[in-house]
Amino acid sequence: MALKPGERVLVVGCGPVGMVLTLALSQKGIPVTLLERADGPIDDQRAAAIQPSSLEMLADLGVVEEIHEKGLISPTFHYRDRMSGDLVAEFDFTQIADMTEFPYVIQYEQFKLVKTIIAEIGDTPDVEYRFSCEVTGLEQTADGVRLTFNNQDGEKEILTSSWVVGCDGFSSVIRQAADIEFVGFTYPEKFVKIGSDFDFQEAGIAYCIRNFFSDPDEWCNLFKVNGYGPPGIWRTVFPTRKDETDEECLSQEGIQGRLQKFFPKDGDYNIIYAGLYHVHQRVVETFHKGGVILAGDAAHVNNPIGGLGMNGGIHDAISLADKLVRVIGGEPEDLLDRYSRQRHKAQMDGVQATSIANKKLMEAKDPAVRNQQLDDVRRTAEDPQKARAYCLNAGLFTSLEKANAVT
Repeated sequence: MALKPGERVLVVGCGPVGMVLTLALSQKGIPVTLLERADGPIDDQRAAAIQPSSLEMLADLGVVEEIHEKGLISPTFHYRDRMSGDLVAEFDFTQIADMTEFPYVIQYEQFKLVKTIIAEIGDTPDVEYRFSCEVTGLEQTADGVRLTFNNQDGEKEILTSSWVVGCDGFSSVIRQAADIEFVGFTYPEKFVKIGSDFDFQEAGIAYCIRNFFSDPDEWCNLFKVNGYGPPGIWRTVFPTRKDETDEECLSQEGIQGRLQKFFPKDGDYNIIYAGLYHVHQRVVETFHKGGVILAGDAAHVNNPIGGLGMNGGIHDAISLADKLVRVIGGEPEDLLDRYSRQRHKAQMDGVQATSIANKKLMEAKDPAVRNQQLDDVRRTAEDPQKARAYCLNAGLFTSLEKANAVT
């Protein structure tokens, strides 16, 4: 369905997925109004790993140069046994250098990616930002989708468009208002993320900037980002204990105790930030319902082990932009159902399956099961053909290929 005169695609959510979609649409001459409830882009310490397949997409949009300049390039990642301290496996993306210009992950925080894209868009009438606007509901009518929100002055306002795209995160108002089921489960434990400027690499605890420590009692992810400048920030992610309260977890004693138990050192760690959050594995029943389309965390969420979530959302945005441009240009709306089928496939067979398997590897408690899993990973890394396949899957090339084959 073509846009009516004066009509614009409405994108809700100014995170990385909403911004990638906005940039991709605007580059094709599609006018966009982007609504965000915050008063501007948020400096949130969330996703940071940009996988090789996503770097290819961002290169096509013209924003990868700044990511290269300001991010941390990581061609390798390590699986380690926390109990023994041994390196279990090293995977190296240079094994797939024959098929991609980007045989590495770049650690570049999502809030920086948002700002990079905003700068790339620049001042253009094709993109209108509406910050401090909180969406309260929508109604699908014969004339399009009526989106209701409270504007920056606290006044009720309504915009109508043929197309509304929800990129508004896990608690998506768009998804809920469209009555789209969010299928899956929530883990019983929470995850705690702690940022410190202590240099784990110099201390000999980490030998690359992306590390996964397996432990039956308390696994850990350890990786580095540039933060706001030297010396950068090392992020740790741990599971909470069953009997641990939020207050205990985030107390000074709780944070220092967790880091000292894992990485003992003289004196306290300097803590840059710490946060606690629920973790889910969920995918919507459909990404498309009438004039409403979903992308990113509004459509799917997963645990962070492996750095896949934001990348799945970037893939959503690129796939959707291609198909929505064509639909607006007069091609059948069935293309959007194909978008839904493809991205559902990519999630279920790719991001969801891989992130769940990653978590099981980190936390296995039965000694026999744990040893078998670690041996399997070790043998995979030692076999060039299997290691290559592992990197293709970790970089989301495999799921992308399978998704694109869906008709």
